[in-house]
Amino acid sequence: MARRRKLYQQRLAKTGLPPGSLLHTGEQKTAEPAVTLIEYDADNCRETHFRSLGEGQRHQPQAGVLWLNVHGLHEPEIMSEIGRRFDLHPLTLEDVLNTDQRPKLEDYGHYLYMVARVFNYDRATADLSSDQVSLILGDGWVLTFQERPTGKFAAVRERLRANKGSIRKCGADYLAYTLLDAIVDHYFVVLDEVNEYTEDLENALLDNPSHKLLPNIHALKADTLLLKRSLWPLREVFNALSRGDYELFKPETRLYLRDVYDHTVHVIESTETIRDLIGGMLDIYMSALSNRLNVEMRFLTAITTVFLPLTLITGIYGMNFEYIPELKWHWGYYAVLGFMVSVAGGMGFAFWRRKWL
Repeated sequence: MARRRKLYQQRLAKTGLPPGSLLHTGEQKTAEPAVTLIEYDADNCRETHFRSLGEGQRHQPQAGVLWLNVHGLHEPEIMSEIGRRFDLHPLTLEDVLNTDQRPKLEDYGHYLYMVARVFNYDRATADLSSDQVSLILGDGWVLTFQERPTGKFAAVRERLRANKGSIRKCGADYLAYTLLDAIVDHYFVVLDEVNEYTEDLENALLDNPSHKLLPNIHALKADTLLLKRSLWPLREVFNALSRGDYELFKPETRLYLRDVYDHTVHVIESTETIRDLIGGMLDIYMSALSNRLNVEMRFLTAITTVFLPLTLITGIYGMNFEYIPELKWHWGYYAVLGFMVSVAGGMGFAFWRRKWL
């Protein structure tokens, strides 16, 4: 609730500002921004960490492919300088700073702007967190903007440093594909964690369908819905890229993009499977609740049925008539009590044999 209120206040602060205003919207997840530039070609790879804005302004890139990565998006001055160096549209910079974007693809002519979301799942607390990743592909350069270091691109950096595979022999479009593929591959890791938690929750529900598990089920349902909302538009992004509508991606790279599209479809199907399991758990809980209510009602009905004839007998002998056959009998009181005990015991034994008590 506090996070939503803060996000609302940040959006309210943008009201009335002209389009393209550089104002960070979202949670600040790093103390200080970190800017890293990797320059590489088939033979060389150089990595530079900028400790100040002045160092970035003085740096002159070498020939080859450039990959600039930014961790932390809360300093508009850095974004403004990057936009000036790479001729980015102000609306692009505004979208990068707005960390509540849905996955999308936008064509600005000399570059493509893509937005995706990465997730982390903590099984200990059953907490699903997400971060926005913005990727911009130009002619010979790639820009990535992350809210915080997530480690999703660590394997790509190691491949560049060690010159593994063909990544350093290909262009910037292949680097963009590799980064997008790393994002989609991590979805499988998150879904495995969510699936294991779902199975544990289902087993606990089958063992003891307690009402304490219901909030966990609803929270899990909301998490899978969040995953689905991020995956469906991302699938459309890869579908558009693989069709060949954008010249920045070479024909040989589009083949790999089709593979990423297939992976995205697979992830979506896995998400739907988890949602079906959650729906089944809700059915199990409601059935267990209904059965428990039926057992309790049956027990109460049996108790009421046992006392019904006893109430009838006491009602008859409680009438104020002067002439009642057993009224003057010395053993009448004990006989009636014995008869009542016999009736109650017989009915109780019959209900016990039927397992109603």
